[in-house]
Amino acid sequence: MPSFKSFLITFCSGIAAILAWHSYGDAAKQIIAGSYPQLGWLAPRAAPIAYCAHDTIGLAAQAAASPDEQRLNAISLDLDAMRQNVDRIAVTQEQITRNVEKLTAGQERMTREISRLQAIEQHKNSEPPPRSAPASARKPLPRSAQAPTAR
Repeated sequence: MPSFKSFLITFCSGIAAILAWHSYGDAAKQIIAGSYPQLGWLAPRAAPIAYCAHDTIGLAAQAAASPDEQRLNAISLDLDAMRQNVDRIAVTQEQITRNVEKLTAGQERMTREISRLQAIEQHKNSEPPPRSAPASARKPLPRSAQAPTAR
């Protein structure tokens, strides 16, 4: 009598096989049918083409794409989305670069202006003060010319 462990391993393996067959069944069927022609009945059949009187496009053309085509379409959509994101990033990078260049130019102008103002200030400080007449050279006014003070 098999043990519980062997039963559990067999059961889990069967579940895993069923899930794998469900996910990759069509591709597996095509591989098996291509390798062993006597198992060709496993390969998925193409949908029959049905014509309409006023529409010559058959149902096979409108049928769902194969898993590989679906995968390619999904990858193509992902690539398009990535290209759009890369384009947005490139535009943003260009805008950032322009803004940095503007800021750099503004900073250079401010630096030149500050240097110019510092040079003017330094020039003012280095000039000697204007010469005033010596105090001894002034003549004192006679007492009679001075204004009378109130007593």
